[in-house]
Amino acid sequence: MSEERKFQNGWFPYEPSKPARLLSPIVLAYVGDAIYEVSVRQYLVSLPNLRPNHLHRSATGLVSAKAQSAILGFLEPSLTEEEKDVARQGRNAKSGSIPKNADVLEYRHATAFECLIGYLYYTGQQGRIQEIVNSGIQFMLKQP
Repeated sequence: MSEERKFQNGWFPYEPSKPARLLSPIVLAYVGDAIYEVSVRQYLVSLPNLRPNHLHRSATGLVSAKAQSAILGFLEPSLTEEEKDVARQGRNAKSGSIPKNADVLEYRHATAFECLIGYLYYTGQQGRIQEIVNSGIQFMLKQP
């Protein structure tokens, strides 16, 4: 891959080694996790009363496997067939580990959500990421 080519779809000029559709769902989830985390942090910083402890607790409530699983369940009816396919591949991917704070089903659905975000990022669908993240945050804020 030529260093002269610039990755136009992302934040940085580092193009993935393969087209997004050929990347492993776990790799897409790896990137999607980071993109979603930054999105949530940016949302939280847009709010008044920025106290570090409050920011951390609020972020954790939105980026946990439980929250991501719930967001995916909420959004699933509004996803395109392509997005559902990407999420399904992420859900079925074998990651090799399960975090101690999530059950297996929640973790798989969270991986599916992160995979979708990573796929949208690498296919240049920033507007769709914004829609999904905003809808997910609004949904979570309405939860008791």
